[in-house]
Amino acid sequence: MTTTEPARRSWAGLAVLCVVALLASLELTVTHLALPAIDADLRPSGTQLLWIVDVYAFLLAGSMLALGAVGDRIGRRRLLMIGAGAYGVLSVLAAYAPTAELLIAARALLGVAGATLMPSTLSLTATMFRDARQRAVAVGIVIASVSGGTAVGPLVGGALLERFWWGSVFLLGLPVMVLILLLGPVLLPEFRGPGTARIDVVSVVLSLGAVLPLVWGLKEIAADGVGAAAAGAAVAGLVVGTVFVRRQWSLADPVVDVRLFREPAFAAAVATLAVGIFVLWGANYYLAQYLQLVQGLDPLEAGLWTAPSAFGVIVGSLLAPRLTRRLRPGVVIGAGLTVSAAGFVLLTQLTATSGLGLLVAGSVTVSAGLGPMMALATDEVVGAAPPERAGAAAALSSMAPQLGGALGIAVLGSVVAAVFRGTDTGADTLGAAVASVEDQVVLAAAREAFTDGISVAATVSAALVSALAITVVALSARRDSVVPTHRPRGSSA
Repeated sequence: MTTTEPARRSWAGLAVLCVVALLASLELTVTHLALPAIDADLRPSGTQLLWIVDVYAFLLAGSMLALGAVGDRIGRRRLLMIGAGAYGVLSVLAAYAPTAELLIAARALLGVAGATLMPSTLSLTATMFRDARQRAVAVGIVIASVSGGTAVGPLVGGALLERFWWGSVFLLGLPVMVLILLLGPVLLPEFRGPGTARIDVVSVVLSLGAVLPLVWGLKEIAADGVGAAAAGAAVAGLVVGTVFVRRQWSLADPVVDVRLFREPAFAAAVATLAVGIFVLWGANYYLAQYLQLVQGLDPLEAGLWTAPSAFGVIVGSLLAPRLTRRLRPGVVIGAGLTVSAAGFVLLTQLTATSGLGLLVAGSVTVSAGLGPMMALATDEVVGAAPPERAGAAAALSSMAPQLGGALGIAVLGSVVAAVFRGTDTGADTLGAAVASVEDQVVLAAAREAFTDGISVAATVSAALVSALAITVVALSARRDSVVPTHRPRGSSA
C-alpha cells in the first residue's frame, strides 16, 4: 500500500463510506426491536405493523438498479449527497411520526433514500481504488462494515430503547448523514459517465415492477405459505423482469448492461452472491425462530446469540484479500464455501435440547465460510464493469443478495414448515403451537418437529453450497487456463 497524499485521502474516504455501509445494514435490524413500543404508542393494525418493518426493504431492493444507473449519469458522490440529505430528513420524520400511516410512508421513502447508499458506496470504492488488490481489500472492508451493522444493530437498538422512546432508533441515521454531507465533498471523488444520455424511464418503471412484487411475493410465501396472491405477485415480477431484460438488450445506453453476463466470471459472481445469501438468510430466518420458540429467548437475547455469526462474516471478508495474494480468488471462494458446508452439517445436529454452543459453532462456521465469497464476488462484479457503469454494477451486486435472500427465506422457510406440518402437532406453525398448546408433551414434540425441519433445510443448504464450491473452483481453473501465466502485479485473477 502506498502512503502518498492521494492514497491517504482514499483510505480516509473509505472510512466515511464504511460508516455509510454500517448504517445501511443496521437500519434493517433495529426496527424489529422497536415494534412492541411502536405497537403500544401508535396502535397500528397487524397489517400496518408488518408494513412498518417490510416497506423499507421492499423499496430498498426495488430502487437499487434505477438509482445505481442515475449515479452513473449525475455523479456518484452527488447521488450519495442527495441520498444522505434525504435520509437524514426522513429519519427525523419517521422518529416523530404521529400515526402508523405516516410512519409507513416515511419508512417507504427511507427505503428509496437508502437505495442510494450501497451502490454509491461500492461504486465510489471502485473509483478510488483502481489497483485490483487495493480494491479487493477496500471492498472486503466495506462488506465487513455491513456485517458489523448487522451485529451491533440489536445491541445499539436495545440500549436506546431501554432509555428513550421508539423513535430514537430512527435517529441513528441523522449524525451519520450529517457526517457524510460534511466530509463527503472533501474526501470522496466525483465520477460520472461520459456523455449526457438520459436514463430510460420505462426501464426504471420495469425494474420497480419486477423487483417489488417478486420480493413481496417471496416474503409472503415465507410467512404464510404458497397463496394465490403471493404466487401471482412472484410470477408477475418474473414476467416483468423478463420484459426488463429484453428492453436492456435493445437500448444503446441501458440501465443495466446485461451484456456483462456474457462474461462467465461476471455471471458466476452474481450467481454466487445470490446463492450464498440464499442459504445465509434462510439459516438466519429459521435459527431466529429456533432461539425464540424452541429455546424460549426474547428478541434481544436472540439477537445477541446471533451476533457471533455476523462477526464470522467480518473475519472471512477481511481475510479473503490476503489469501488471494497466494491463491486464485476462485480457490479462496471455493474453500470458504466448503467451510460453510461444514457449518451446515453442524446445524443438522441441532435438537430441541441441544445447547446454544452447537448453534453458535455452526452459524459462525457458515458465516465465516461465506465471508470470502461476499467480499470477492462483490469485487468481481464491481470491477468487471467499465468505469462509466460501475454504479449500475454496484447496484446489481447489492440487489442480487436481496433477491437471493428473499428467495432463501421463502424456500428454506417452506422446507422447515413442510416438515413441521407433516407431524401431528395440531398447529400449522411452531409459533401457533407455543401460543395455544398446553400439553407439554405435545409442545415438546412440536419443537422436535421444528428442529427436524431445520435439519432438512441445513442438509439442503450444505448440498447447495458444496455444489457451488465445486462449480466456482472449476470455473476458476478453466479461466486460469486461458489467461497468461504471468499477470501484471495487482491484476485480478
